[in-house]
Amino acid sequence: MNISIERPDPKLRTALQAKIDSLTKPKGSLGRLEELALQVGLIQQTLSPRLCHPQNIVFAADHGIVEEGVSVAPKEVTWQQVLHFTHPQGTGGVNFLCRQHGFALKVVDAGVDYTFPKDRGIIDLKVRRGTSNFLHEPAMTEAEMEQCLAGGARVVRQCAEEGSNVLSFGEMGIGNTSSSSLWMSYFTGIPLSACVGAGSGLDIKGILHKLDVLSRAKDNYRGDGSTRDLIRWFGGFEMVMAVGAMLQAAELKMVILVDGFIMTSCMLAASKLCPAVQDYAVFGHCGDESGHRKMLDAMGAKPLLNLGLRLGEGTGAICAYPILESAVRMINEMDTFSAAEITKYF
Repeated sequence: MNISIERPDPKLRTALQAKIDSLTKPKGSLGRLEELALQVGLIQQTLSPRLCHPQNIVFAADHGIVEEGVSVAPKEVTWQQVLHFTHPQGTGGVNFLCRQHGFALKVVDAGVDYTFPKDRGIIDLKVRRGTSNFLHEPAMTEAEMEQCLAGGARVVRQCAEEGSNVLSFGEMGIGNTSSSSLWMSYFTGIPLSACVGAGSGLDIKGILHKLDVLSRAKDNYRGDGSTRDLIRWFGGFEMVMAVGAMLQAAELKMVILVDGFIMTSCMLAASKLCPAVQDYAVFGHCGDESGHRKMLDAMGAKPLLNLGLRLGEGTGAICAYPILESAVRMINEMDTFSAAEITKYF
């Protein structure tokens, strides 16, 4: 997968800031909306940015590490939830939020241990039926990692062809907070104990067991320590597809809405491969999973919301979308002091 991400050209920054400052408000009084408008204008290289056809892509896969009892939820919940997301009535958490905020929903089978019916509209990019148990061996081969990166990029190109310029990403994969915790620890240097949380609902005893399993997995690691090796050794198929999707979205100069703990870890991994990807990221929220705030701080990221969310699926990112939309409406729909014939007082 060959990706070349350009940082947004800063030459337009002065003109964008001048337009924002000329709107009928005290300078800086719309706070984060002004920052977001500036970011989106730089991404799109225009004084009049637009958000078009938002889509949420949910990548799903199973994890071999679940065999070690690191999740309170059983493995079959992965395929059951995928079917739930794609039910004709659309009654899942991500479904009602997509309807509310006008998002199209794509669901991708990256490696679920289940054979899905063909009539649900699930995008079949299955690598195999779940990763290997990284306590004992790499989660995936190098070839499988490349397949995942390319698969995620392919879905994003399809979205671009459909007219999208803003995407959010979500995941479904029992056990994927374990992979995220290890990526977080390796890529930030934060001790693993501060990265491991309850996931889908572990009690204190369960969290300590999870920490023990992941600590032993770190001890058993025999790779070369490179970013790519850590991604493949500990990642999930759905997570690596999300990394590829984020990289492709940034190359195409799309706005990326980042969801919770797992998708933040994917953005972290993507930024280790190509730092410029983070220029295209809007962090939707700070979730309730232990370690998420620490990871955001390590990345210098400022989330828009803090609602105690920890569902995943892209739900927090979609919840934050109206704030992004308000920022774009502000720069396009507010009058300037001169147009409104109001004295500019600063």
